[in-house]
Amino acid sequence: MSRLDQDAVLDRFARAVEDGHAALTDLDQHSGDGDFGDNLRAGVRQAVRLAEGRRRGFAALGEVFLDEVGGTSGPLLGLLFTEIARALGTVQSADGDLAALTSGARDGLTAIQRVGEAREGDRTLVDALAPAVSALGHGYAAAATAAREGAERTADLTARHGRASYLGERARGRPDPGAVGVALLFWAVATVAEPDAAAPNPLDGV
Repeated sequence: MSRLDQDAVLDRFARAVEDGHAALTDLDQHSGDGDFGDNLRAGVRQAVRLAEGRRRGFAALGEVFLDEVGGTSGPLLGLLFTEIARALGTVQSADGDLAALTSGARDGLTAIQRVGEAREGDRTLVDALAPAVSALGHGYAAAATAAREGAERTADLTARHGRASYLGERARGRPDPGAVGVALLFWAVATVAEPDAAAPNPLDGV
């Protein structure tokens, strides 16, 4: 078993964000400020440049999103990326990568909930992240599937946090963009780590 290639994950995630920019922007125009696609794309582009120098994939993402990316989701995603980078940085062999990713994602979820106070059912990125963390024990593809299904369920939820909460029922009907962004991340991980597994892109059909 080979190590999880963090830079390949970053590249795959970056391409998915580029390809999905218009769809992510459209989703956020439905329920937020409409800037999520721009913020996510700008942050990922900067992380790619940083990773070409002195940082590996998740460390580059964490540094950029914590320090440079605005919006509600930027710093929260930064917490997730940073915790994953920290956990993966302690692993000495490929056999520990999945367990480390699970630990890092779980710690990231805890940090996000501590700062943002969101829970499952609140129509936020937590609705994709929490199921992914729970499913990681069954493999990368299982986590990607759980994240995608969690993101899809947000279309039927009423927002309790962020700008979408001011729209009430009007924000329903489309998935939460932050949840879709998290699902894209786990899709990127799965397609790099388990290329033969079926992991549909969460933006397909959105």
